[in-house]
Amino acid sequence: MGYKLIRYSVKDTRLEENRALVAKVFEALDETAPQSVRYLVLELDDGEFIHVVGEGNDTSALTGLAAFEAFTQNHAERRSTPVKRSPAKIIGNYRVLEESKAG
Repeated sequence: MGYKLIRYSVKDTRLEENRALVAKVFEALDETAPQSVRYLVLELDDGEFIHVVGEGNDTSALTGLAAFEAFTQNHAERRSTPVKRSPAKIIGNYRVLEESKAG
């Protein structure tokens, strides 16, 4: 499973909207329960959001959700900074991300 880290800041006037859209994505994930997705979203005090995304072979398990598509619509209008994306390696993990099971 590969991981990505995505960071961006949101305009103060759009924080509630962004939070609500993120919550809808988690509701959709709870309903569909895709096994190939690991997803964590953090909000910092300064309005920055950090998404940690782990995806297996089926990347559409997250991006194909209607709630995710709604989240991405008008995303640029909600942001106060550009999106920064980078691949990430897990160096340490204590009970945040599910451990992969060796087969």
